[in-house]
Amino acid sequence: MINLNKLMQKLVLAALALSAQAVLAQDTLEAGKKLFTESAVPACALCHRLKHADAAGEIGPVLDELRPDAAQVEKAIRNGIGQMPAFTTLSESDIKLLAKYVSEVAGK
Repeated sequence: MINLNKLMQKLVLAALALSAQAVLAQDTLEAGKKLFTESAVPACALCHRLKHADAAGEIGPVLDELRPDAAQVEKAIRNGIGQMPAFTTLSESDIKLLAKYVSEVAGK
């Protein structure tokens, strides 16, 4: 027979874990958005359009149309591409956070 008490405990723990993951995901998106709009120097939003960030730049590609994956964004940030310079002052974690943000929200 199934112990309902233990089953309920497991269900509650699973629900809490999912809630925590959702909060972390939202926090990650917000941190990525802040990097995109403010913290990166120069801010990505100065040149790029990205609906999620309310960014209306007109120099770089429209990221909602390009829909790059995280690896493409990381490569562009590290090495520069076209008129975009390499962002040598961003930390490794900031680069990964920014790449994750752009790849997850572009085109949505």
